[in-house]
Amino acid sequence: MTARQGSGPVTVSRLAAYGIVAAGGVIMLLPFYLMFVFGSHERSEIFQLPPPVLPGNDFLRNLDILSAKIPFWKNLGWSLYIAFMSTGLTLLFCAMGGYAFAMYEFKGKKALFALVMGTMLIPSFLGMIPTFMIMDLLGWIDEPRAVYIPGAAGAFGIFLVRQYVLASIPRPLIEAARMDGCGEIRTFFQIVLPLLSPALGTLGLISFIASWNNFIGPLVVLRSAERYTLPLALRSLQNPVNTEWGAIMAGSAIAVLPLLILFFFSSRRLIEGLTSGAVK
Repeated sequence: MTARQGSGPVTVSRLAAYGIVAAGGVIMLLPFYLMFVFGSHERSEIFQLPPPVLPGNDFLRNLDILSAKIPFWKNLGWSLYIAFMSTGLTLLFCAMGGYAFAMYEFKGKKALFALVMGTMLIPSFLGMIPTFMIMDLLGWIDEPRAVYIPGAAGAFGIFLVRQYVLASIPRPLIEAARMDGCGEIRTFFQIVLPLLSPALGTLGLISFIASWNNFIGPLVVLRSAERYTLPLALRSLQNPVNTEWGAIMAGSAIAVLPLLILFFFSSRRLIEGLTSGAVK
């Protein structure tokens, strides 16, 4: 038998590298495992010494406690709705903006693009008060659209799509479509948009995770407990005296499941989208 080409001999340095990677993987996954374990135990069992390291039998009981204290399943539904709406709008507007900056020539293009990129340097918390004032002026306070509309066209998404268009979509293809009689809208939606799937897959995954984990945005504009997103709803259960940590861990375990499933099925697309155009 011969070693597979390019695999090389197994050396001490290679074994050490594998050991470091395995240790890093265990350290990364340990908090998720403990979250599921603690979610299946009572509060008194979580804080005993040594703490439990195997799943218990109280997961459903903790879910009952969670549902009694907050409208958990409504909060889950609102989180899904806001995350999908935020992701869809981000993909649409960033695709249009990135394509325009890549393929069109217009006066002030460089200055406008620099201005868009400059917004990435501004800390997000500086926009909380202006955002609240605008949402209040529009009458959108305590409305889900006040969460997903303000961030629908982010500078990172526009930059990512622009770079992908410049690297992967030839300009003669667009010119040929125009010569065949395609209008600008038809060219974008029927020709350009399908070619953007690697970049949009990456952007969609990043946008969904960011929206799902968003805490400050809903905290500023949402008022009713029935319309809270999951991070906000779970945080409302914490108090200095009588926090049901088992119930919070059970809710957190359910809240993280969509992200784990999404990342499991989309991790390859994420890597492909981030490296598209890196190699000529």
